[in-house]
Amino acid sequence: MGNTGRKTISIYLVDAFTKEPFKGNPAAVCILQNKLEDNILQFIASEMNLSETAFLRSLEEKPFEETKTFSLRWFTPTVEVPLCGHATLAAATVLFYDINILKDELMFETKSGILSAKKEKNGICLDFPQDEPIEISPPQDIISAIAITNFKNVAYGKRTKILLVHLFNEEDVKSLKPNYELVKSIRAREKIKGVIVTASGMPPYHFISRFFAPWVGINEDPVTGAAHTVLAPYWSKILKKKKMLAYQASQRGGELTVRLKPDDRIDLTGNAVIVLKGKLYL
Repeated sequence: MGNTGRKTISIYLVDAFTKEPFKGNPAAVCILQNKLEDNILQFIASEMNLSETAFLRSLEEKPFEETKTFSLRWFTPTVEVPLCGHATLAAATVLFYDINILKDELMFETKSGILSAKKEKNGICLDFPQDEPIEISPPQDIISAIAITNFKNVAYGKRTKILLVHLFNEEDVKSLKPNYELVKSIRAREKIKGVIVTASGMPPYHFISRFFAPWVGINEDPVTGAAHTVLAPYWSKILKKKKMLAYQASQRGGELTVRLKPDDRIDLTGNAVIVLKGKLYL
């Protein structure tokens, strides 16, 4: 079947939380002119098979380049998620640097409320809600499935439903080899959406992490903005700092600056690179 008469949407592939292509966390960004049914959005995200696909739609009756407020939704290959940092950074990068939006600040209406993205000298700054984790008793089945044998502390972010496990050193984080099939077999999805493992970092990084979310179709996420809404307040208490440089030690790797604000919000600042632009035929 040819493409004649089929609807198209603009689609981008963006590597987020990196200055180099083929590193950081890849996200697809789709520009919608009109609403699409949720099942179509899920089909597209499954087809892209990336940790997240972002869907952008203007909420203003203006030329696109003059718009400031957008609807933003994020889908993994299997489910919609309420918050995603790297795909938000990817979406803002497309708007600022390809569509050439005239504003220096954008507003996104999302399932986690209003989020903003601001163009700055050192990258794009995202304004997200903090999720300060609370200490909990270790869920031993998950700890064992992730292949963790020794840890300092375990905490839980109620907003994000993310479990945080503080390991003893950087090498413990980097060498970890979870049993993903065993993790997926544990019925934890309603209470736990993902697991962070973290430790203090070597300079220039204040802390490092990895993030696993097999329950939502992502064994290991390369760089995770939402996880840093949990990590930043956790490490701020330990290090007595409000601004920190973080590194996510996945195979692709990526970095971001985190800064805690007094209103239970957090700034996540990073860079991104557009690596592909095209049309998606429906």
